[in-house]
Amino acid sequence: MEHVKVWDDGPVRIVALDRPEKGNAITRGMAEGVQAAMRDFAASETSRAMVLTGTGTRAFTFGADVTEPPELWRAVPTVGVATNKPIIAAIEGWCVGGGIVLAMMCDLAVCGRSAKFYYPEAKLGITGGMIAGLVSRIPHKIAMEIALLCRTVEAERAERVGLVNEVVPDGEALAKAIAWGKELAAMAPLVLGEIKRMVTEEILPRGPSERMAIHMQRMGAIRNSEDFREGVAAFREKRPPRFRGR
Repeated sequence: MEHVKVWDDGPVRIVALDRPEKGNAITRGMAEGVQAAMRDFAASETSRAMVLTGTGTRAFTFGADVTEPPELWRAVPTVGVATNKPIIAAIEGWCVGGGIVLAMMCDLAVCGRSAKFYYPEAKLGITGGMIAGLVSRIPHKIAMEIALLCRTVEAERAERVGLVNEVVPDGEALAKAIAWGKELAAMAPLVLGEIKRMVTEEILPRGPSERMAIHMQRMGAIRNSEDFREGVAAFREKRPPRFRGR
């Protein structure tokens, strides 16, 4: 996958945005690559936790690359791929725009001391709308300050308001996230999965953009299914279809 690195550290799968010369800005291909990596993680029998990060210390990501706009929802945890396994964000440097969406949708997050969070869409005149979900994850007024006033949030304040769990020395976010992943891997996966399922499906509200993205993914699965191709073929051949549920 171009500009997406994937490797394992024991039971922890690491997925890294790998375009440091462009601040790990996310292209269409990168979003699709992250989605594919998350799909593989969800299906893996050995990977028990995942870390989402960016290479280099300049930025976790500058968000969507406007020169090659991605379907960013594909790279968003619990949206691009549904999984009840825990996902941890490891953030160094700038976390901009859609990067905040990626981070807020992870189950846990750790950042370096120099990390900065910035959501500039109100200044750019464009939005995907998924940032609305931030109000269900940190205090309402702080979320609106980030989204409406485009204020930059420093690492220590991000920890204080609950955007991240812990601030560590610069360059140590990934190691800390992997350590958390290994700690989670030693716990009961059915319990972890059920807790995450209840939180993400029954407690945290989903914003309209998040619901739309999940709906698009489900409809896409039907359009790409063997049954769809069989139905079209049967119609053309004027015969009863032989559906197989896949």
